[in-house]
Amino acid sequence: MKQRHLSQLAPYLFLSPALLYAAIFFLLPLALALTLAFSNFQAFAPHHFTGLHNFAYLLTRDPFFLTTMRNTLVFAVGSLSLAIPLSLLVAYTISKSRFKAFWRTIFWLPMATNVVAVAFEWKFLLDGPTGLVNHLLDLLHLPGPGWLSNPHIAMLSVVLVFVWMTLGSNMLLLSAGLESLDESTFEAARIDGANAIQLFTRVALPLLRPTLLFVMTTDLIISLSSFPLMLVLTEGGPAQSTTVTALYMYQMAFTDLRLGRASAAAFILFLLIFAITMLQLRLLRKGGLESYA
Repeated sequence: MKQRHLSQLAPYLFLSPALLYAAIFFLLPLALALTLAFSNFQAFAPHHFTGLHNFAYLLTRDPFFLTTMRNTLVFAVGSLSLAIPLSLLVAYTISKSRFKAFWRTIFWLPMATNVVAVAFEWKFLLDGPTGLVNHLLDLLHLPGPGWLSNPHIAMLSVVLVFVWMTLGSNMLLLSAGLESLDESTFEAARIDGANAIQLFTRVALPLLRPTLLFVMTTDLIISLSSFPLMLVLTEGGPAQSTTVTALYMYQMAFTDLRLGRASAAAFILFLLIFAITMLQLRLLRKGGLESYA
């Protein structure tokens, strides 16, 4: 009986380091953040419980919060609209070419670079009249826009940098999905007279649906919660045009030291990400989670 009891206890003993890590570095900070969200906590000032005041203030009285939510959605939609088709096209092209490993390595290399380093590199390339991109355009006698200083195109510039940065990881995931497809399916379609475009749209795409759903879901979560690119490239400007909710939350917490309000913004952002992710899964997946089991 004692030996049986020990054998039942053994899995939990092996899991205990991971469970302890999750409790200390995930559950405890989450509980603390939730507590802060319902208080007027500010650094170096007395605080007390305020209920839903922080949430109400952000949604009804804050002059910038709803704008940051709109910017967040624009950034996410723009990023996915460009990143997913481009990654799929690159992955499919590489799968049909020679030297697959070489090309996959080339496209993956940006993922090995820290996001802050990537942002500084692109800031050097796009930074006004002294940037390398505008310098090359000037050599071609073409006008160079203010990529990061024009409020009408600053968000587009950040989106393009994000797409470039995530292209490699998306390409690898989609390449793995393409490699797992049965070649006999493509061969049967060729025998039936399918051309290259039909093989891609009518054979590869339907079979890649689970992989595409995973890539779209992870990209959506990353894009909705991302802010380091904006922080380095534009600092949220010009004219708040690239201030997303995660960046605004960071500024509230570490610049204004309004930790309670920042925690409330974090939970609103979490609910937005959760709702959009569930809606995406509902719309794109037939039969629920079990359909691909």
